[in-house]
Amino acid sequence: GTATAAVVRWQMEHRAHPEQGYRSCLGLMRLGREYGHDRLEAACARAQSIRAPHYKSVASILSCGLDQRSLDTPIPAQASLPLHENVRGPDYYH
Repeated sequence: GTATAAVVRWQMEHRAHPEQGYRSCLGLMRLGREYGHDRLEAACARAQSIRAPHYKSVASILSCGLDQRSLDTPIPAQASLPLHENVRGPDYYH
């Protein structure tokens, strides 16, 4: 797809040696066989949107399943610290 082609183009243009770009592109091809071409395309689009068109970023997006979420969906954050005996409260610092 177009997003995958853009990531491949970025890999080839921003590597010091062409062989490094080839290796990254072979890795992207392997990810396409492993996860499917549609998921690879979605992961490459997400990697471009976060300005990280690296092989490791695309692989991480695929392994975490972020390619199947929309870009507008926020990732839930932890609201407070868990209660634990090693967590010091605000009284400790006064």
